[in-house]
This record gives sequence, C-alpha cells and structure tokens, in this order.
Amino acid sequence: MKYVKQTREEILAGIIETESYLNKIQDVDVLMEQILTEARKVVHADAGSIYVHDGDRLAIHYAQNDTLQKKLPPGQKMLYSYFSFPINEKTIAGYSALTNQLVNESDVYEISPEKPYKFGRQTDAVSGYRTVSNLTIPLRTSAGNILGVLQILNALDEEGNVTAFSKDHELYISHFASNATVALEHAHLTRSMVLRMIRMSELRDPKETGPHVNRVSSYAVEVYDRWAFNHSVDPEESRKYRDTLKIASMLHDVGKVAISDLILKKPARFTPDEYIIMQGHTWLGAKLFNEIESRVDKIAREVALTHHENWDGTGYPGRVDVDTGAIIEADPQTGKARGLRGEEIPISGRIVALADVYDALSCKRVYKEPWSEDKVLEEIEKMKGTKFDPEVVDAFFEILPSIQSIRERFPDVET
Repeated sequence: MKYVKQTREEILAGIIETESYLNKIQDVDVLMEQILTEARKVVHADAGSIYVHDGDRLAIHYAQNDTLQKKLPPGQKMLYSYFSFPINEKTIAGYSALTNQLVNESDVYEISPEKPYKFGRQTDAVSGYRTVSNLTIPLRTSAGNILGVLQILNALDEEGNVTAFSKDHELYISHFASNATVALEHAHLTRSMVLRMIRMSELRDPKETGPHVNRVSSYAVEVYDRWAFNHSVDPEESRKYRDTLKIASMLHDVGKVAISDLILKKPARFTPDEYIIMQGHTWLGAKLFNEIESRVDKIAREVALTHHENWDGTGYPGRVDVDTGAIIEADPQTGKARGLRGEEIPISGRIVALADVYDALSCKRVYKEPWSEDKVLEEIEKMKGTKFDPEVVDAFFEILPSIQSIRERFPDVET
C-alpha cells in the first residue's frame, strides 16, 4: 500500500468521499471486504481483519496482509482460516465489542497485565508475521446494535516501518467506522430481502438451503475474480461486477418456487417428463426479473436463465420465450429449443453453472452420497469444453484452495 502524505483535512475529506463509494456496494460480504481495504488505506496499515457479530460470538469474515500478499504469485489471494470466538474481555476484538470502545495498542506483545485482554499469538506463529500495533473499533448502528468489529494492524510510516497508531489515526478510523456502519445497514437490508426470497425457495425445495446458496455465490465471486484477472478486466469494473454477481448468484434457483412439490420434493431421480418440467425453473426464475430496474435485476435474470446452459450447446432451456417458456428457435435435429453455445452464454451463467455443479456433486442429496473431492475435480476436468467454459474451469482450478476454504466455512446443517 503506497504511502501518500496528506493533511488532516484531506484525509477527512477522503473519508467522506469513501462513504459515497461504500454506499453503492449492495452485497454485505463484498462490502465488508472493501471496508477493510478502505480502512487500511485511511491509516496506512499493513494488515487487518473484519469480524461479524454472530450470536454471542465474533466470526472472522476477511483478513488482509500486504506483507504476506506480496509473497504470493500475481492474482493469487491470501488464504486465512475461518474461526469464531466469544464476545468477552479476553480478546482485543471481543473486549471492543463488549465495551463499545476503541482499543489502541502500540505493541500487542507488550500489553499491560492489568488489562483484561491478551493478544493471541498463534496466527503470527503460523504465518511468520509479527503483529505490533493494533487499532480495533466496534461497528455499531445508531440504535446500538453491533454488526461487527474492525481491526487494523501495523501502521506504517513514510519509510514503510511499523509504528504505533496515533491519536489522529483514532479520529480518522472513528469517522470511517461511523460511515461504514451506515453502508453496512443498507447492505443488510438488501441481504435481508434476498434471503427472504431464498427462504421461500427453501420451503419448496429441500436442496435450496442457506449454506448451498452461500457456497455457490461465494464460489462464483472467487472464480470471477480470477477470470477477470486472467482477462485483464479493469479493476473498477471488476469490483462493481463482483458485487452484483454475488447477489444474483444467490438467486440462481429462485424459479423453483413455481415447480410442483411432487417434483421438487421427490426423494429420487426425476423421470424424463418430470425433468422437462423441472427445467422450467430457469425461465420461470428469469421471468421474476423481466422488469429490469437495476444491474442486479439484469445479472439475476441472466443467471437464473442460463446457469444450466452448456458450453457445447446441449444445455437448457435454450432459446425460449421467458414469459411463456415457448420455443423461439428449435434445434432441427431434436425439435427442442436450441441451446446457447460458447460465449452466447453470459459469463455470469458460465461461472454459476460450474459453481452449482461443484456444490451439487460435493454434497449429499436424498438420491446420492457426496462424491469424494478427487472424483468431483476429475468430473469437472472431464466436462471442460463440453459442459463448462474451458477458461472458467482453468480459473476454478487456479483458485481451488479458496474454493475448498469456502466449503469449510458454509457446511451443511444436519437435520
């Protein structure tokens, strides 16, 4: 992170400008990652983490570390372990959340024994990184509800040396946290509306669970990030698109609400006739977004309609009228709707297709046990160039550790 010396007035003006930028981000997860990035810029910090409030615990949501990131190949993201801990006085983040106080420690290895919290050194020991200064602040709404905790590590001076966070840094990060919390509240409202639609689908389709849609949408964003890097997509455009894709991909199967329970809840494989009916969930889902009023509507429509299209043109629903499902263009050999082929399929549909299949094969269903990871990966490689876009498959394998980390983060809940 390049150091640019600014006056106090310039920094505060930049924080106000950042508020407008953050408020344009619609997805909670994408927003939290960006909040961490922007907060580190404000106080020129080398690393940091953001935690979300989950019951009586805090769970890590994102971690960033420029020093460790620079050791990785270009385009590769730093991996971190997902964990949670109680909100109490024993940890710095827990103490900050519990007391609603900003915490500023100049050296976490030299915390006064009179203070109730301690610094956990395990992460440093594993990574080989040395955490020194720590600035932690709770993210609370105007109503006093805690949304999470922002923790910024290792302030850097003009020469790149680690230094303590100053009183000015406390002022800047307090202003920033206040603005970021407003943006988070707006994003939570959007997430709430999306989750209502997903819960409606879950009531109809036992496979359409919260963990499933969280995994698929998270896989999709990670694959897109790598695909965008490989294609040299403008970073600003990539940031905007990934935000939209995250929300849209959560709604990939929302059209299943229009499919009969006799088919959705059948505890076995479908008959050919049932499978044809089931295929209708694609255009039925797309129909929900016919009145396009935003970028989310456009991409959600694309994803719902095309995430079962195949790269070689053998997928469904093909060229159909989204209002009625009637065939617009038939395949002369089969009489069925001609499937979209290759880049006729939008990148959103090509990515979610792979994310959805990977998750379906990896998880238990009423009619099958989960496949082993090796078998799943072998099958995906086998379908490269037929079912899946070869470049999307390449991007998937290039970020496989991130994909596997997401699986661990959103396990299925046994019922």
